[in-house]
This record gives sequence, structure tokens and C-alpha cells, in this order.
Amino acid sequence: MPSTKKASAAAPAAYLRPEAITFLRNLAKHNDRDWFQPRKADFDALLKEPMLAIVRKVTEAMLDFAPDHVRPAEKSLFRIYRDTRFSHDKRPYKTHVAAWWTHTGFDKTSGAGYYFQVSPKGVVIAAGAYMPEKEQLAAIRHWLLENHDEFRKILKKPSVRKTFSDFEGEALTRPPKGFPAEHPGMDLIRCKQWGMSTTLPAGAAQRKDFAKVLVKHFKLLAPMVDALNTPIAASVAPKRKVLFGLH
Repeated sequence: MPSTKKASAAAPAAYLRPEAITFLRNLAKHNDRDWFQPRKADFDALLKEPMLAIVRKVTEAMLDFAPDHVRPAEKSLFRIYRDTRFSHDKRPYKTHVAAWWTHTGFDKTSGAGYYFQVSPKGVVIAAGAYMPEKEQLAAIRHWLLENHDEFRKILKKPSVRKTFSDFEGEALTRPPKGFPAEHPGMDLIRCKQWGMSTTLPAGAAQRKDFAKVLVKHFKLLAPMVDALNTPIAASVAPKRKVLFGLH
């Protein structure tokens, strides 16, 4: 006798099909609501749900090497919609899909974290502090005064240099106010961003082990992310109250 139970919907695969890349390529050509809205269900099936599956697999692995970055997949995945309020570019949609794992307790776009994006041009895998707030920026710079050698060793580890591009990020042209100009770590202290990245072919996102590829890359940069978050966490930690002169 046939079962009367409805078959459960198959879980989305944790990788992207070729049709997903084609969708993004077409979205770049037709970046308007009239084209996107009738295809919203296609976007969800081809890109949103598989991306959430990828993010969940990566997040599960992060329990071992980045537990402070574990969060619901829906909070890590970026929306496809662009914020056009303050931009001259009024195209409503991004032409890539991306995710960002921030440190627990930090704002979504601040602190140091892990990032990847997929577009027809390729897969970008990155980690670091790309939008530190003013206080976080100061905390990292003051930390580097005493820890620049340790941080530089992390960046120059052979496995890191082999996999990722050189240290990247915007930087000041002069030393920050109040910092010694001749400090040996000034090249790092002048930075306004600290991070590393690499780009893989777009086809990497179509591999069935794509989540494992991301995890492998993120593990290499975990020491850098942890180092950058150390002074940030200290700067936002609640200050202990002093009672009767005792700590």
C-alpha cells in the first residue's frame, strides 16, 4: 500500500549549479526589477538556498577553529539587494552573492571576520578587518605597537603566502597622530584595513566539496582574524567597577 506521507523536499545542495552562474551573468545584463521579480523564485532555488546550505556547512566546521564566529546562516548571508540611498549607482541588485561571518558581539560590518563571494568573474575568499569603527581602528593600532612582530609572522607564514595575495588594505600616507613615525611596525599601523584574499575560478563554487574548500582557506587565516579581534574585544569589554579602592 503506498504511503500517504508527502515526500519531504530535498535539502539544497551545498554548492552552486552552472545555472546559478548563468543567472548572475544575466542579472548583470538586466539589473532591474522588471527582469528580477518574475525570476525571484529562480534566484531563491539557484542561489539563495544553496548559499545558505554552503554557509551552514562552513559554520558547522567553524565550531573547531572559529567558535566566536558561529551564527545563524541567515545572518551571515548578504541580501542580493543593493542599498542605493546614498549612491549615484541606482541599480537595485548586486551581481554577486556573498557571506560574512563576524565575531559574536560585534556589528555585522565591523571587527575581523571571514568572507566569500561568488560571481561570474570568480570566487573571492577573504578574511580580516575591513570596516573597523573608529575605536576598533585605534585599538588595533595600539596593539600593533607591541605586537607587530607577532602579527607579521602570522602574515608571512609560508602556507598563508602560498595561498593568499600580499597583505592588502587602504592605508594612511602618514603615521596616525600620536604614533612614533619611526616605529618598526609603522607600515602595519598606518593601515585602515587589515586583510588577505585570494580569487578562484567561478567553477570552484560548483564543486560538491565547495564548503570544504572555504573551510580550508578560512583555517589558514584564523590566526590573523583572532589576532585582530584580540584588541577589539578588549576595547569593547565592560570595564570592572572599583569598590572601596579594591579591584
